[in-house]
Amino acid sequence: MTSGQGRSTTVEGDPSRRVRTVVVSARGGARWQAGHPWIYRTDLYDEPRDEPGIVAVTDRRGRHLGQALYSPRSEIRLRLLTRGREAIDAAWWGERIAAAAGRRSGLAATAYRVVHAEADGLPSLVVDRYGPYVVAQLLSAGIEQRRDDVVAGIRAALAPAGILLRNDVAIRRHEGLPLEVVPAFGSVPETVEVEEYGVRYLAAPHAGQKTGAFLDQRENRGLVAAHAGSGPALDLFTYHGSFALHLARRAAAVTAVDSSGEALARGAQNAALNGLTNITWQEANVFDLLRELERRHESFDTIVLDPPAFAKTKQSITRALAGYKEINLRAMRLLASGGVLFTCSCSYHVGRAVFGDMLVDAAHDAGRRLELLALTGAGRDHPELLNVPETGYLKGALLRAVD
Repeated sequence: MTSGQGRSTTVEGDPSRRVRTVVVSARGGARWQAGHPWIYRTDLYDEPRDEPGIVAVTDRRGRHLGQALYSPRSEIRLRLLTRGREAIDAAWWGERIAAAAGRRSGLAATAYRVVHAEADGLPSLVVDRYGPYVVAQLLSAGIEQRRDDVVAGIRAALAPAGILLRNDVAIRRHEGLPLEVVPAFGSVPETVEVEEYGVRYLAAPHAGQKTGAFLDQRENRGLVAAHAGSGPALDLFTYHGSFALHLARRAAAVTAVDSSGEALARGAQNAALNGLTNITWQEANVFDLLRELERRHESFDTIVLDPPAFAKTKQSITRALAGYKEINLRAMRLLASGGVLFTCSCSYHVGRAVFGDMLVDAAHDAGRRLELLALTGAGRDHPELLNVPETGYLKGALLRAVD
């Protein structure tokens, strides 16, 4: 549908500054009107097809629709930044990032997400704070082209001691961008001690999962800890032990399980940091271990299931659901009467309704009666927009055995 080489227009407030123009279809414009910030390649009539960056967007009648990040090699060609004509410079980024930071006031943590990309009106930008340091991700070619302005905006809004770019996310390949981890300002140490709800742990900004830790589960960790029993607890797919640390302050003993010995070693460090000696760190395949625990007729007052994403594509949903059902069914059988199970999925392709239906089937096959205590998502520093379903990837359920 694309043709031509695009046009240019003048940015309001700066007559000398001109930006390229992209013309979109009525369907593309309607997506913005409906609140979704993306326009796809198939909804473009005219585009420059040259360098990524920021472009003005119009409909076929020349009506201004906004300004957007432009990625000429991506299926997602345009990501809306503003409906206005203002200059999008370092000051603009700084104001938007500062506004996002203001919406996070009052969080009981020293590590949290400051900018959650599309959910904060800053598409393809992730900014996480770890104490005095910032770890950011630039996830599109359009925003990568404005790297200097974005970094300057982060510095102005957050005044960090150092900024690290964790640009090692696979999505960058679809944008024609390299995968890299590079300092952008100052220096960020290999590990940073952070705190949530009185629990301390070491985040790993350079090499840890995501930007260094699973910040999106923070409020769920607090919720589970508040409902945990005093008997034995089981934390499956523990990674660095974030759930286990919270459970260990309530439970007599915690078994924390992961397939990575390196992750468990970091978990043990975190336990020592908190003076916790009642956690056993076990390297094992969770599927195999659950079968073994069931054969031994073990039971636990509290169980956490926080697996990695089993469904990375739509095509893998069926197989993923089978995996989710197996681990949940076996965990339900291991749950003591009155015990609580927190289970979740971070697979975007497995929606809330499908996840809930799977839990119903697992409870039926396990022969357990389970009370639903809470349905959860990501923490409030990872906001979810109804108009942008891609922001609602994490879903969880807190269940209590009542049989």
